[in-house]
Amino acid sequence: MSIFDTAETASSSATLTVDLAALVANWRALGARAGTEASAVVKANAYGIGIEPAATALAAAGCTSFFVAHLSEGIRVRAVAPDATVYVLNGLLPGTCGSYAQHGLSPVLGSHEELLEWAAFRQTGANVRPAALHVDTAMNRLGLWKGEGLTLARERSGVISAADIGLVMSHFASSEDEADPANARQIEAFAEVTAALPGIPASLKNSSGHFLKGCPSYQLTRPGYALYGGNPTPGLPNPMQPVIGLTAPILQLREVEGGTQVGYNGRWTAKGRRKLATICLGYADGYPRNASGTGTSTGGSALVGGVLCPFVGTVSMDLIIVDVSDAPIAALQRGELVTLIGGRLDLETVGTSAKTIGYEILTSLGRRYARRYIGL
Repeated sequence: MSIFDTAETASSSATLTVDLAALVANWRALGARAGTEASAVVKANAYGIGIEPAATALAAAGCTSFFVAHLSEGIRVRAVAPDATVYVLNGLLPGTCGSYAQHGLSPVLGSHEELLEWAAFRQTGANVRPAALHVDTAMNRLGLWKGEGLTLARERSGVISAADIGLVMSHFASSEDEADPANARQIEAFAEVTAALPGIPASLKNSSGHFLKGCPSYQLTRPGYALYGGNPTPGLPNPMQPVIGLTAPILQLREVEGGTQVGYNGRWTAKGRRKLATICLGYADGYPRNASGTGTSTGGSALVGGVLCPFVGTVSMDLIIVDVSDAPIAALQRGELVTLIGGRLDLETVGTSAKTIGYEILTSLGRRYARRYIGL
């Protein structure tokens, strides 16, 4: 049993199984594909699987650089990876320089104002790690405009030098779509930026960027979703190992006659005699309500005894009803586990059935799940 396991005695909750060996294998595979150092993006509680177990496993495997979204997440990584470089992607909020120094974290600076504040803090003699510089090449979300970045780069004795930039980065807007011409424009724009900042390591590749033709690896890549088993090549076979599995127990079984309405507001009506199972999982656990199955819309599914069985009625706060009429009798027992994520129900399939994306499925993984860590 892992020290991170959170199973409760006699719990009726769903169980999330996390394969940390698969996580490490995915990180190694991406680094090998890029031919350079791969960092690990562990924001959003390591995409839902848990920052501490993910960062601990990756650091033990040799990962030396991590990216998070918030300062609080960086502090959590620092606690389990004391020697790593930890970048905070969402930038430098006013007045937080001291916290970065205290915990040895590196802000990703994305504006002239942030650069000035960080440079001024460094000039006080504070002991801080080098920061990263984010130059926006298409997203229009965070980061310096490319032109502003190039102007500052030409003034190397100015604010960039004073801020002690240890990494320059940008972020793809559409790398999962190899046909999108925006990718080539971003690659070209970032090449201009890196040429203007010789000697500073650079980072551009995200998960899908590892599979994007013509994309330089530079000195550091930043995989996130693919580390956790998400498919970085939509429409093609997934090159990554699955990392998570989600199961939930059957709480009750019943048979209903044709014409019976099921769930809140009776949004699904049986067209004949059907066998139904109520399972211990709902939207309070992070499973999207949009996975509801109605008479006019197909929703999510569960694997019951290896058979794909559809959700019927509305996904409620704590429960989902599944039509198990076609499942093997041996699997239809109170307490028997059904699979919500795993096997044929990969992240992309689950995301599509819930009218969302695999990223949201991952990052919404509920705190009520009993968590079981395997593989390391």
